[in-house]
Amino acid sequence: MSGPEPRFDLEQVRADFPILRQIINRQPLVYLDNAASTQKPRAVIDSLRKVYEEDYANVHRGVHTLSQRCTDLFEQAREKVQAFLNARHAHEIIFTRGTTEAINLVAQTHGRQNLAPGDEILITAMEHHSNIVPWQMLCEQTGAVLKVAPITLTGELRLEAFEDLLSERTRLVSVVHMSNALGTINPVEPIIALAHARGIPVLLDGAQSAPHMTVDVQTLDCDFYVFSGHKLYGPSGIGVLYGKESLLKAMPPWQGGGDMIRRVTFEKTEYSEPPYKFEAGTPNIADTIALGAALDYIGAIGLDAMAEHEHHLLAYATEQALHIPGLRIIGTAPEKGAILSFTLDRIHPHDIGTLLDQLGIAIRAGHHCAMPVMDFFEVPATARASFAVYNTYQEVDVLMDGIRQVIRMFG
Repeated sequence: MSGPEPRFDLEQVRADFPILRQIINRQPLVYLDNAASTQKPRAVIDSLRKVYEEDYANVHRGVHTLSQRCTDLFEQAREKVQAFLNARHAHEIIFTRGTTEAINLVAQTHGRQNLAPGDEILITAMEHHSNIVPWQMLCEQTGAVLKVAPITLTGELRLEAFEDLLSERTRLVSVVHMSNALGTINPVEPIIALAHARGIPVLLDGAQSAPHMTVDVQTLDCDFYVFSGHKLYGPSGIGVLYGKESLLKAMPPWQGGGDMIRRVTFEKTEYSEPPYKFEAGTPNIADTIALGAALDYIGAIGLDAMAEHEHHLLAYATEQALHIPGLRIIGTAPEKGAILSFTLDRIHPHDIGTLLDQLGIAIRAGHHCAMPVMDFFEVPATARASFAVYNTYQEVDVLMDGIRQVIRMFG
């Protein structure tokens, strides 16, 4: 069985990823853990090697050739991210270690500056821990209150309830664009419109959405947008915070040190303008440049074509899964990204993941850093298969055959 052919050369794309040629437990690797981290194309690997073999030096401040060359590559990566998100200015792009650090940065700068006791932060019930815990910590520090908008049994946000929770005390809305545990794509346009009508800024957690859909931060009009390189075919340890220029300029620095200052005396320090105000110390140079290479790679294929292929894979996998007795799909929203979370009757997800690994199939099993979602659906965990540009219909068939083998093993 199969579905529509992708609008790119899938065999060539698969050849671009050296790790996919591995044999795992005597079986060809079927890598379906892309929501946790995608694999890296040769272009990204080569970029890392080139930086360290030919171009490496500390960026900014240096006057010698290597430093200037590396600085140019580093700032070109910032411009590539700007283009990827269609941000208005390159200085609206802040490099962080990942989505988690980017959210913490906003919490500890914009949040601490603008929240007082009794103020409210509004999130949803489908958030990753990274979009829960930083706000809980901020509430403990400021006396603010965390509010949670409920979801339905299909895994959709209850938009009317979300609107009802917006109040004169709401100071920030922070919502996931695409759920990592359910695949749900939230209606972020009306969410932003409802918040902005009350003068409330909005942060979007784009860790899952950035790899799977075109994001235009100007059209969305979100105030902050965050994502991680390692889910976007880039290296780990590099992420992005986009923030509107006016907000970034008003925010205090988060960390102090080198390269975030204009002038330092023992009496007073003058800070740099964004983005450097938020990038203290030596940055993750090579991985930042390699993130730029990942964006180039995505651009050459076409994000829309990638998303279309992943959508067809998810539709095919969902159809096949519905024919397996005892399989329950967790998250059935009509608007979904390429994530299939499921449980099997009387079989723990960890056992599913372990046994599938023996067949060379890599999925994720656990709470996916979304324990409140698991609590809502009254399951301890789920098994999660997540798809990327290099996955095939044949791999979906292997997964489904593997699930049937697991069921037979448990009788």
